[in-house]
Parts: sequence; C-alpha cells; structure tokens
Amino acid sequence: MKIIEDQKFDQERAFYAACDLYIRNCAFDGPADGESAVKESRNIRLEHVYCNLRYPFWHDHGLKITDSQLTPLCRAALWYSDHIEIEDTKMHGIKALRECSNVTIKNCDIVSPEFGWSVKNIQMEKTKAESEYFMMRSENLDFSEVELKGKYSFQYIKNGEFNGCIFDTKDAFWHGENITVRNSVIKGEYLAWYSNGLTLINCKIMGTQPFCYCRNLKLIDCEMIDTDLCFEKSQVEATITTPVISIKNPISGQIVAPEVGEIIRDEEEAKAKIIIRGQNKKQCA
Repeated sequence: MKIIEDQKFDQERAFYAACDLYIRNCAFDGPADGESAVKESRNIRLEHVYCNLRYPFWHDHGLKITDSQLTPLCRAALWYSDHIEIEDTKMHGIKALRECSNVTIKNCDIVSPEFGWSVKNIQMEKTKAESEYFMMRSENLDFSEVELKGKYSFQYIKNGEFNGCIFDTKDAFWHGENITVRNSVIKGEYLAWYSNGLTLINCKIMGTQPFCYCRNLKLIDCEMIDTDLCFEKSQVEATITTPVISIKNPISGQIVAPEVGEIIRDEEEAKAKIIIRGQNKKQCA
C-alpha cells in the first residue's frame, strides 16, 4: 500500500477513486472546506486521522479506520460503503453510518443522531453510543457489551442478537422482527411495541407500558422493575422473576410472575393466562 502521512488535506475529493492507500497521522481539515475526501475508493486504511470535513467516506469498498476522530463537523461520514472496520475511534458527526454493509465497530465512542440507518450485517462490541433513531431499519445486527443512551432506537430492525448490553432508550425495538436479547439491561418507556419475534433472556427491564401490541413475544427469567400496564394486546409467553405493578389485557399465551399488583381485563379478547407463583402459593387469573 502507498503510505501517506503527516499531511493535511482540505480540497474537494482529495483521494477520489483511490486504491490501496495507508493514510496515517493526517487531517482532513482546512480553509478550502472540501467535501468527499475519500470517495469511490478501494482498500483504504486510515490510522490516527482527524476528519473535520463533510461526507469523507462514500461509495468506498474495503475501509479500515483506527484510532481516529470524526468531529461534529464531519457530517454523514460513511454512506453507501461496504466491508468496513472501525476501531478505537470517536464518531461524533450526525448521520455517521447509512446504507452500508458488512461493518465491524469495536471500542468506539459514538455521539451521532440518526446513526446506522439501513445498514446490513453489522457487528458492534465494547462501544458507547448516544443517538436518536439509532440503527433504524437495519438488518442482521450482532451487538455485545454496547452501552446506548438516546431515544427511538432499533426501530424496524430485522434479525438482531444483543448480549451483555445496557440500553437507556425509549421506544426501543418498535416494529422490530426476529430479535434476541440476552443478559442485558433495558431502561425506557414503551418498549418494543408492535414487535414480532422478540425474545429476552435473563434481562432487566425498566419503564412504563412495555410490550404492547407484540406478536410472538417471549420473556425467559427476566426482571421487570417499575413496569406497569404491561403486555397490552400482546401474544406473550413470559416467565418473570420480580413483582409487576400491573398487566393489562394480554391477548394470548401465559405470563408467570411472583406477584402482580393489578390485573386489568376490560376487553373480551384479553384471554392470556396469568399465573401468580409466590413462595407458598400458585394462583391463576
């Protein structure tokens, strides 16, 4: 690979259609304010690069970014690209990843509204993120040890695996399909409405009105803390290990919990079985 180092580039399309470049200790920054620094390029490696200009990585194939910084001025940094590896990097520009495929992100810091829209085949691990509408309409997600804070996350996603994650985010997983979450903490209001095929295993769930209008919902040995009006109009099979404040009109299936403060059945179609399994008692409702 050709090595380019210790330089600053601010012109438009500085490396347009480039191939086999190793760019290190460089910056995309300067008064010319040029866009699209590395566009339509192949097999590009960047290490310790400062990206402070717009749209740097569009239509690229084979891109590795390590120990770098994408500033808030680096808008829409990666679009329409594939076979991407990003490690030990700050991604702080809005809309940082969109319409990309085959992406690996590790040990990164993400502060980016509308991050990760319509991405296919993405692995993310040991990463912290702040975002709104995070990963919307993406497919084939594999996340481990990811911490997220934001709103409206993982809406309309398909085929997701999440393990050891901490999510503080309202309206997560709306309309999501075929998702499994293990050993994770999810805090936020209105969790997973309209989802289909969501399974949670050994998770801690916090927040009002979770799991409404769900189909094929499964909870296996989960904690539900400060949760009320749960499971409204949902098809659900759930084993819960903590008391639940209230359950409202679940459509079908079975819910097992040690205690339920209030069971609301004011619709004829709400026929799911609720089993209260305390230390010395078992009661069906």
